[in-house]
Amino acid sequence: MFCNLILGSIEAKNKVVGVFRHERVKIHPFFLFFKDIIAPGKDYSFIKSLNLNEIKATSVNSQSFRKQILKLNPDIILVGSWSEKFKKQIIELPKIGTINCHPSLLPKYRGPNPYMRVIMNGETETGITFHLMDEHLDSGPILMQKKIPVLQGFNGDTGETLKNKCCNLAKSGIKELLTTMNNEMIIPANQNEREASYYPQVSEKDILIDFYKSAEEINRLLRALTPWQPAYIAHKKTFLQVKTIKFFENKTKYQKPGMVLKKNKKNLWIITGDNKIAKVNVSKLFCKFGKLLAPLYMKFCIKTGDVCL
Repeated sequence: MFCNLILGSIEAKNKVVGVFRHERVKIHPFFLFFKDIIAPGKDYSFIKSLNLNEIKATSVNSQSFRKQILKLNPDIILVGSWSEKFKKQIIELPKIGTINCHPSLLPKYRGPNPYMRVIMNGETETGITFHLMDEHLDSGPILMQKKIPVLQGFNGDTGETLKNKCCNLAKSGIKELLTTMNNEMIIPANQNEREASYYPQVSEKDILIDFYKSAEEINRLLRALTPWQPAYIAHKKTFLQVKTIKFFENKTKYQKPGMVLKKNKKNLWIITGDNKIAKVNVSKLFCKFGKLLAPLYMKFCIKTGDVCL
């Protein structure tokens, strides 16, 4: 998102007077100095390749950031996938406004990671929204939206592929928006709060597989979490990390969701809520030395007929 918003702004023949990368918020300046020398990140390398002016601060709400923005005197502050909540005094600094690029079709899917939630909920369409920022999260008036399809099904989009689609769309989107703003007036449209939905960060509950759900729902969860977060299954008080799951028709007489039909040192065959069989490849236990202990746990602690829920 960072690189595409910058490239789109430049293609729209706008001058980028300064950039602020997220590493400056996450990493202490002392350690970041050496990281930039020894193992520079993609954002830092991108900044250097275009010879862009880098804003050096530890937060968007810091006095240092505010002073540098006042000195640069920008028309617009452009934000993409930022973790901090902007204070009002920062939002109001630029002459025109502070514009956020949010990767969903607002007011739906407000929050930090809509890529995952859109796939989990089986949506077939998403996109990006450029909106004016206010003091609340993802709630400011909309300037422009761009839509893209979400590929569902067992070989559909993952969180990563959907993120890449949205980030690529941001490049052409910001180019179009800035070009339009240079040539004509855009009237911001207030978001319809009755249609609003907000999703927080994925919790421990979200990453546990519920075998009362259908094979399709379980598959959506796995695709949504890929590649950032593994899913887990619960066996009694132990959690097993899932590597992959394949689904088959259940031709046995057993139909209880979560029931272990068969097992070996690496795999469990478990019934789903729609009477399919999930072949679950387990990578490790959620504990110290989990990778080493997993085969032993699978062999001695899990029995056919056990329920994993």
